[in-house]
Amino acid sequence: MLIGEVARRSGVSARMLRHYDSLGLVRPTGRTGSGYREYSDEDIRRIFHVESLRSLGLSLRDVARALDDPGFRPSDLVDDLIRQTRERIAVETALLTRLRRIGAAEPAGWEEALQTVALLHALGSENAGKRQRAALTWAEAAPLPVDALVEAALGETDPNVAGALRWAVAQSGDGALELLAQGLASPAAEVRERAVRSIAEIPGEQAVTLLRGALTSPDTTVRSHAALALAAAGAGDAAGAAEVIPVLVDMIVEGTSDVDAADALSALAGRPEPAERIATALVARLPYGADASPARRRLTQALADIPGTTATRALTGLSHDEDPAVALTATYILTLRAAR
Repeated sequence: MLIGEVARRSGVSARMLRHYDSLGLVRPTGRTGSGYREYSDEDIRRIFHVESLRSLGLSLRDVARALDDPGFRPSDLVDDLIRQTRERIAVETALLTRLRRIGAAEPAGWEEALQTVALLHALGSENAGKRQRAALTWAEAAPLPVDALVEAALGETDPNVAGALRWAVAQSGDGALELLAQGLASPAAEVRERAVRSIAEIPGEQAVTLLRGALTSPDTTVRSHAALALAAAGAGDAAGAAEVIPVLVDMIVEGTSDVDAADALSALAGRPEPAERIATALVARLPYGADASPARRRLTQALADIPGTTATRALTGLSHDEDPAVALTATYILTLRAAR
């Protein structure tokens, strides 16, 4: 079969067939009486093998190795192709994401579009200072899509940059909350923490609703940040306070930001009903035994700023505790309360 007919039947151009011939990849083995090269059935099968391998992304050099090297191991080459393909997809996906974000920013002209590109580039910089400046100036320079800010905030490891990004996310308003809610469900603990801390800085009922939902998270850190944020906001109504108090008490028992939790309970105890609820919750968690002394000390200290008879009765009992540190602390707190 002559080259023109092979090209028609195989779909490989005559020019490419000649290139294969020049490389020694597919050389026609026959000759016509007039001296023209003629492809045998075996040659045509090799052409289809070449095209099949090229469709996998192999270079012509790798195709030649695959067909002619007896020691060639397909698995090694396939693994390498998988790696290269993943890298290429990652690069293309990043480019597509950036283009979509530029489009979402709806730049009025090329100057604004270029400013958006520069900010997006700065947010992805390896230099922490550049990332921080991008976060702090995004609203003044060119608008950035909220998803870019949220993605940066959820991935930031530098504490200073993280603070700037949380501020920027908070300025963007409720539009960030849906994305941050997805961050709360991340399999990565550090992403969940960054999400709840970002939500805590956004004012409004939608953020409060998300934080109240986070109180039941299996992640201790998420629960703790949500409880502290809700307490700082006053925990809303009585039902909201009832949800927050058990989490804050757990924090004290477990020693997780226990000082912050005790301060939050003290702030919530400004009205008689929450004060009695808080005191009852603290007393109910008082553990006994030598191994429980650290938790008992923390709970005793937390009772110091909780007004009401329940707290006073508990402190009176604790002033005779078998742990001298607990007894001394309770006695001192009672002295201060009596002097008020």
